[in-house]
Formats: sequence, structure tokens, C-alpha cells
Amino acid sequence: MTSKVKYLGELRTEAHHLQSGEIIITDAPKDNYGRGEAFSPTDLVATALASCMISIMGIVAMKEGITTVDGAHAEVTKIMYQEPRRIGEIHIKISFPKKEYSDKEKKIYEHAAHTCPVAKSLHPDLKQIIEFVW
Repeated sequence: MTSKVKYLGELRTEAHHLQSGEIIITDAPKDNYGRGEAFSPTDLVATALASCMISIMGIVAMKEGITTVDGAHAEVTKIMYQEPRRIGEIHIKISFPKKEYSDKEKKIYEHAAHTCPVAKSLHPDLKQIIEFVW
């Protein structure tokens, strides 16, 4: 078992990660009857995509012995569609530390991002718009 999720009422949940003991609180967003005081479940999906991309790039750097991505960061924007309500687009801007990356390294990192497990797990109709800032 990975986690346990408890409904706290008023459209709020508490997710408990069993291995680490970490807890995440979610709220329904304001545009869907919630308070928007914490990540919504769909915010977590979009954020998980960015986290996965950066993590996989870190693994590639370590395994390949190439220029590190330590200090890279991502800005995430989630766009909801209606009928049915779903995540329609995730826009991610990944900015890298000011280092010299070869064209080969850039290609390796971009491929790693686009093929991370979360990216490959999302429905193909969900638009993943990724910008890399070197």
C-alpha cells in the first residue's frame, strides 16, 4: 500500500504517505465548490508531472555523469476543461542553472522529461506543453 486518504469534510482530504509518514492536505478549488486553501487533487497531478520530469533529469545526470541539474526549477500552470471537467493542459517552464550544457546534454534532458513515468501515465488527450530555459 502506498498511502491512505481520509475525507475530513468540507471537500478536504488528508493523504498519508505510508513509507515516509508525510501528510498532504487537499482542498477542492474555489471554482469547484471548495475553499482552495491547499493543493487540489488536480494541482497535485500537474505538480507531480513537473516533479517527475526534474527527478528523472537528476537521475539521468547521475547515471550518465553529465552536467548536473541541481538548482533547476519549474513553474506549473494547470488549465481545466469542462464537459467533462478534467485537466486539459499542463504548462511547465523548466529553468536550468546557468551552466554550459552541450546540445547533446540538452537533448538527453528534454527526452528524459518527455518520457518520465508521470508524463507517460497521463491520457494522451491531455496537452503537456513544456518549455526548457537554458
